[in-house]
Parts: sequence; structure tokens; C-alpha cells
Amino acid sequence: MHEMRFRDPAGAVRRGEYKDGAVSFGGQTHDVGEVDVLPPCEPSKIVCVGRNYAAHADERGEDVPDRPLLFLKPPNTLAGHRDTVTPPAGKDRIEHEAELAVVVDEQCRNVDEGDAMHVVRGFTCANDVSNRDDQDREQNWVRGKAFDGACPLGPVLATPEEVPEDASVELRVNGETRQSSAIDRFIFSIPELVAEITQYLTLEPGDVILTGTPSGVGPLADGDRVEVEVEGVGTLEHGVDRA
Repeated sequence: MHEMRFRDPAGAVRRGEYKDGAVSFGGQTHDVGEVDVLPPCEPSKIVCVGRNYAAHADERGEDVPDRPLLFLKPPNTLAGHRDTVTPPAGKDRIEHEAELAVVVDEQCRNVDEGDAMHVVRGFTCANDVSNRDDQDREQNWVRGKAFDGACPLGPVLATPEEVPEDASVELRVNGETRQSSAIDRFIFSIPELVAEITQYLTLEPGDVILTGTPSGVGPLADGDRVEVEVEGVGTLEHGVDRA
């Protein structure tokens, strides 16, 4: 199933089933073009994983880590399908990072790898928009990763059975493919990530894990249209305003 969180024409926030370009709730069906598509969850935090593809570590000139590299994006970074991301002004290097996002279903701590998928509600698409000017100068990446709108998420939440174990992850800018890989190339699997993260912090319902980006990260310019497609989920679209 694919679930969409949206604001209907009357202004009410709903969750409905998405199918064939329409979303249904309470006996009513709306064309997706008639509603505001919202991020599919409301996380208390977004836990991000760095360098989870060997090819991306290589393009950044960095070593493959021996344990997951973790950092946080706060809720202010959320943006939705068809939104426009406005990065900080005066920066030279704003870059895209397509990712599979894992959405947590229940409050959990100290989860074993074997039980990890039991706490996963589903998957969605994400773009970990990054301000490299400041990321490369600071240790905790607040300026580089946590600015408003730095995490477009959506358009739907796909239940786990919808997403193949080798699902493709692709990003296009203005129709040109920039990133293309698959989640079976992760260094650390989703169960490994859930187990590692929950050793240190409690995950809440709706929290998000960004699983890392493949190689091919690149610059975003004013007016760009970005598409992040994950096999079995769909395509997240957003604009970029650098004016």
C-alpha cells in the first residue's frame, strides 16, 4: 500500500491511500493535483547516515567507515512533494543527495538486528540537500545540513512489501540523471542501522532514518527541478530557489 499525507481542498490534513494519481480518504477521492501533498510523517528527528555507499565515499575522497556515521537533521528541515527549497544565501556549493528514507512505526530502543524490520512502518524518498561551503568547515554540520527545507521527503509512504530488497535509487535534475544506484549496495543494511541507532537514542513513531546517498552528488542551481525516484515508492519532486 501507498499512503499519502495531504491537505484537502477544505484545508483539513488527512492520510489516505494513494493509487493511480489520486488519493482516497473517508469515501472521497481527490486528484493529487487538487491537494497539497505533505511530508508523509511528522518526525521528532531525522537520523542521517553518512558514506553508506563505497562509491560515494570515494567521490568525496574519504574512507569507508567501520561503523555507521550518524548525524541529525531537525524537523525544520522538512519539505514536501512539489515544494521549493530555498538554501542559505551566498553559498557556492549547494548539492543534492538522493536517499531511501526509513519511517519508524513505534517507540523503540535497543532493537536487535533480527527484529529491526518490525519497527519499520515503511519507506519514502528523500533529498539530503547539503550546503558544502559550511559542511566542510564545521564538525557538527548544523549550517551544512540543518537549514530550513534541507530534507524534502515524500511523496508517499510505501509499506515494506512494496519496495524490493535491491530497489533502485535515482535522482534527476531538469530531467538529467545525476545519481543511479540500488539499496543492495549499502555498506550497512537497514537492520544494522536500526540496531546501531537505537543503542544510543530512542526512536519515536514517525522518526526518519536517511540511509545514505549513492555517488553522483552534484550542484543545484536557481530554478532547478529535482526528482528523486525510489523503486516501489514513487517520485519526489521539488524546486530550488537560489535567488
